[in-house]
Amino acid sequence: MMRLLALPLIILLATSLAAEEELPQNPSEPEPLEIEPPLLIQQDPTHGALPSTPGVAPEVDLERMQVALEKAKKSAASGERLFRAGIIAKIEAENRAFKVVRLTADLANARLEVAKKNLAALQSRDAAEISQAELEQATNALAAADRDAAEATAQRQKAELDAAFVNLQRQKKLLALGSGRKSEVSRAEEKIATLQQQKN
Repeated sequence: MMRLLALPLIILLATSLAAEEELPQNPSEPEPLEIEPPLLIQQDPTHGALPSTPGVAPEVDLERMQVALEKAKKSAASGERLFRAGIIAKIEAENRAFKVVRLTADLANARLEVAKKNLAALQSRDAAEISQAELEQATNALAAADRDAAEATAQRQKAELDAAFVNLQRQKKLLALGSGRKSEVSRAEEKIATLQQQKN
């Protein structure tokens, strides 16, 4: 009976001795155990904006802008659902919602430019060629476009400021957890100050 118990005990002892021999003998150079947290790179909310060349007035394609706005609205609606399901991050859902606000403001400003061009084109024609009704209609369209553009621009500024405050809170939390940097917090504070100066 003792022999039956001794055999597995000897095998276990031999295996543990062989395993000890394989371990490194020089513990003076321990491997670093610190793991750096991943960088949280935030995407610029203006990423994907329509390119513009300074000094050159681009041709306004209202249909293309309207299609882009509809796609952004669908993406924002699905973004909220995907965030609740845990598929995308909250910041991605926020960026999708901000893109809708930005494209709405861009479309309203483009419509304002088109209304200005239409009124200028009417006024450049001879007074005998245009009727008073056409001129009134163009003037009313310009006033409505101006109102819509001002409202959309105000909403965009408010959304930018709200996003900047959320980003500041996020950066402060990351700094408190040890994953953030003081430079990111100060950059977020500078962004808020710049946006508040632009608003005033």
